Amino acid sequence: MANTKTFHYNAIDATGKKAKGTIEAPTEAAATHMLRQRGEVPLDVTEAGQGLQRELKIPGLGGKLKLKDLAVFARQFATMTASGMSLLRSLSILEEQTSAPPLKKAIAEVRTDVAGGGGLSASMAKHDRVFPRLMIAMIRAGEAGGMIDKALEQIADSLEKDTALRGKIKSALTYPAIVLGFTFVLIAAMLIFIVPVFEGMFKNLGGELPGITQFLVTTSHNMYWIGPLVIGVGITGTVLYKRQHRQSAEFRLKVDQLKLRMPVFGSLFQKLAMSRFARNLGLLLNVGVPVMQALSVVGETTGNEVINAAMKDVQATVRDGQPMSTALRNHKIFPQMVTQMIEVGEESGQISQMLDKVADFYDREVDSAAESLAASIEPIMVLVMGAVVGGMVVCLYLPMFTIYQNIGA
Repeated sequence: MANTKTFHYNAIDATGKKAKGTIEAPTEAAATHMLRQRGEVPLDVTEAGQGLQRELKIPGLGGKLKLKDLAVFARQFATMTASGMSLLRSLSILEEQTSAPPLKKAIAEVRTDVAGGGGLSASMAKHDRVFPRLMIAMIRAGEAGGMIDKALEQIADSLEKDTALRGKIKSALTYPAIVLGFTFVLIAAMLIFIVPVFEGMFKNLGGELPGITQFLVTTSHNMYWIGPLVIGVGITGTVLYKRQHRQSAEFRLKVDQLKLRMPVFGSLFQKLAMSRFARNLGLLLNVGVPVMQALSVVGETTGNEVINAAMKDVQATVRDGQPMSTALRNHKIFPQMVTQMIEVGEESGQISQMLDKVADFYDREVDSAAESLAASIEPIMVLVMGAVVGGMVVCLYLPMFTIYQNIGA
């Protein structure tokens, strides 16, 4: 028999009241199933002892909506609607349950609109900075087809997979970022504290400093303005980049083209874009969104301006009566396997199923690429850090040879 674990849960009981407690089960899925068998609607189930794995919240720095918050909201909403709970009651519970301020405010306003007779998708569309266009389009299709619970389930699945995918990418890049940051701190510490000590020793012993050593000494003298300047330029550059990236489609296109050409990361970015493209397009077509609208939504929700530009061309081609796969072949970002799978889907009438298979394939590819990237970058970063710090040490000891020669002479 499998070992049981303790899970903390929040749920809605048969009377509609919130309930929380602990439950023993082998897995999180089993705990959720047990709660449903008891007639309760689980809102969240968390394994006991996982507190250290939760995200830290720093006062004054919170409030930003994260994809994880949206994924939890979608899963809870899907669970409650699937259990037969009304939209108003579900939204009321979600408003109380949600901790992210932007999402909480948006849910409250959506609930007010729905209570006044507005449609769910139309109400959510007023908050397009909170709710992604993909979510709104799928809910609109679910409302039209009378299967809003199914649409919400698929939205939740998609957001959870996207959250997991982003988590893997971030974890692969976390170690190199830490090593790089530590390297900069170490360089700054050597310039501020170590170089002046050697400079004083060189002055006492006499002799002319080599050019590279003199450069380190000069940099050490000017650290009082070089440090703030570097930090200021970094912050200003980041702010300007984000503003330009948000306002200019042409700038985003150039940046995304550059990302895809990067030696190591380019392949990873392409696989991630293919995963999102296939997953989002398959979901939209599966719930009944018209092809032209689906292509428009997909272009804006993959997070890649190269695909967005390609989708505009594909829309024009499909509007002329040609197959989607034919138009996709004209764009290098789409691998031959993707276009062939879509072509088979068009011929068999199962394009959404084929797109799901493509998405699953690229999810595994991204997972594998992220692991390989982490494994290859870690030793490289250690070597880089050793080379930089070791190079500085060698530069500081170079004058010793000249000094010893002068003493010997």
